[in-house]
Amino acid sequence: MKWLYIAAGILIYVKFLLMPNPIADLPDLSIVETIVQDSGVPNAVSGVIFRNRLYDTIFEVIVFTIAIMGAHFLLANERPSHTIHRFTDQPSIVLAQLGATIAALVGVELAIRGHLSPGGGFAAGVAGGTAIGLVAITSSLERMEAIYQRWRAATWEKISVLVFTILAAFTLIGLELPHGELGALLSGGVVPLLNILVAIKVALGSWAVILVFIRYRGLL
Repeated sequence: MKWLYIAAGILIYVKFLLMPNPIADLPDLSIVETIVQDSGVPNAVSGVIFRNRLYDTIFEVIVFTIAIMGAHFLLANERPSHTIHRFTDQPSIVLAQLGATIAALVGVELAIRGHLSPGGGFAAGVAGGTAIGLVAITSSLERMEAIYQRWRAATWEKISVLVFTILAAFTLIGLELPHGELGALLSGGVVPLLNILVAIKVALGSWAVILVFIRYRGLL
């Protein structure tokens, strides 16, 4: 039986080599231009993520939310780390805070202009999470948690997911905002809003995960 499986695998591999998938002959159709026209944003990647494949993007946001909940659940029964080391020398603190400032500014830029240029919500959220991580390695855990609670970051994270899901549902049923002028900041319909919401979600979710791992495992 094993040899039968091996022979079947070889035949399928030969089929892939000798019988390539047919390619449609569409010389006059530019997929990128079509996506740009349909979505109303110059960044075709954002058009694909937040319009053509919006259904997949919804579940990507949900998967990220489940990952954050899983980190809290798996570490809930562990003892917090008694010794949490962090950078204390002044040059490292200055460099980390400078890097955090640059990363935060890049995150804001990617969030509000991600539909016009390379970037977008996920990249903006990663930049924001990087900024928070750089601040965390130079600050006390108590201070980071106090700021997290004071600004109700967990609540805003949940609100961003809820609003994103509602806007995505309206988009999926065909209700869209006006696209506006192609290339303008206020263009692309709902795509810029989805970009900003994803950026908030990823940045605040990264903040929550960073605090959990520092509390139970020490400095990242």
